[in-house]
Amino acid sequence: MDELQKSFSLPYFLTCLLIFHINSAAADHIINSSHAIRDGETMVSSSRLFELGFFSPGNSKNRYLGMWYKDITPKTVIWVANRQAPLTSKSGVLKVTNTGLLVLLNDTNGIIMWSSNMSRSVRNPVAELLDSGNLVVKDANDASSENYLWQSFDYASDTYIPGMSMGWNFVTGIETYMSSWKSNDDPAPGEISLHLDPTGYPQLLMKRGNVVLCRFGPWNGLRFNGAQHIADPAYRLTRQDLEMNKNEVKYRQDTMDGSVVVARNTLGQNGVVRRWTWNDRTQDWENYFSMPADNCDSYNLCGAHGICNLGNFPSCECLDGFVPKDPQNWNRANWSNGCIRKAPLNCQGDIFLKYSGIKLPDARYSWFNQSMSPSECEAECLRNCSCRAYTQLDIREGGHGCLFYNGELIDLKNPSPDEQDIYIRMASSTLEHLPQYTSMPVRQTFKKGREHVDLKMSEEPDFR
Repeated sequence: MDELQKSFSLPYFLTCLLIFHINSAAADHIINSSHAIRDGETMVSSSRLFELGFFSPGNSKNRYLGMWYKDITPKTVIWVANRQAPLTSKSGVLKVTNTGLLVLLNDTNGIIMWSSNMSRSVRNPVAELLDSGNLVVKDANDASSENYLWQSFDYASDTYIPGMSMGWNFVTGIETYMSSWKSNDDPAPGEISLHLDPTGYPQLLMKRGNVVLCRFGPWNGLRFNGAQHIADPAYRLTRQDLEMNKNEVKYRQDTMDGSVVVARNTLGQNGVVRRWTWNDRTQDWENYFSMPADNCDSYNLCGAHGICNLGNFPSCECLDGFVPKDPQNWNRANWSNGCIRKAPLNCQGDIFLKYSGIKLPDARYSWFNQSMSPSECEAECLRNCSCRAYTQLDIREGGHGCLFYNGELIDLKNPSPDEQDIYIRMASSTLEHLPQYTSMPVRQTFKKGREHVDLKMSEEPDFR
């Protein structure tokens, strides 16, 4: 009988142990109100790609709750919770309250160091680390992303990964943007930030405080105009999209067909955005994109109606039909005052100069119409005397919609990776100032480097 009990008990014990291990492994990506994460313990996504726990950055002894890639060395942190409230000892505890708040406590004194910001509660709250790298608080019985109480993807640090959005939720008032670390030892928000600015038409602005340092041009349906094309093979496994309605304006990258892409965009303390992709063969991160890429990416380097040309020395020149506003300083390579028109606009009988392959101007000084055809863009711009230029809003499938500019045209660059046309308004008398074109026909094209100029009359001009 004793032998029978022994033979029965051991397999039974091993089976129970295996079931317990499986259940524990399946549940280590979720905590509820009865389970906490202490310093030294971690949560791991079910795919085993992401890990959440406590760490000390650089040479600091402070402790932070953060997220990193589980099996990548050295540790690559992509998100930090208590950026501005470090723990000074290994006393941190992460808990989910009965009302659904995610709180980080100093277990020594019970002080809340950080908490999620939520306005409603659920009956059975849990925190879950998803396979996307998103830490979410939700009802255990509700998998809908629309019903999340809180998610880390809304509160980016210095890193953007596929699945995240960047921009504004106008209902909640939450802006998701990137901000650099203060230093390698301090993940508190630094001086540099990257925003999706919805003013006029959405574009990405890099800032130091409130000062714009660099600009990714307006969204054109495929990408942000003027940004480098990314040669990363893994980039082809992602799709980009801009969601714009009365409730939100958000840019988003997603992986396609369930692909696993270990890639990230980072915002450095030096004001450079980089895209990194993990190479399993070399066991290292490879850099496929940097912005700013050159001096011409410095915001508004050449002033209003000036264009920065990488192939020229000096780099700045005025658009055709414009001259330096301050010739003396312009010749000293101080281009900040930009360029002014040789001839003022008349509103009636104006012409359009077509430029191709240049970075589009700052879209904060623009308005748009999503339903117009390309042929309607010109007529609409002509009807409005404040319209200074126009281009297609969306270049996909032959193009549709119109983007109109008013005021000064700022932050132009030549060449641009995008062969997108922009039509700039000029007085018809401007033709008299263009060499060899004082009596040109209604349409004439000439080339200047990679810059194409198509003179397009709004009406037949009178050269008498």
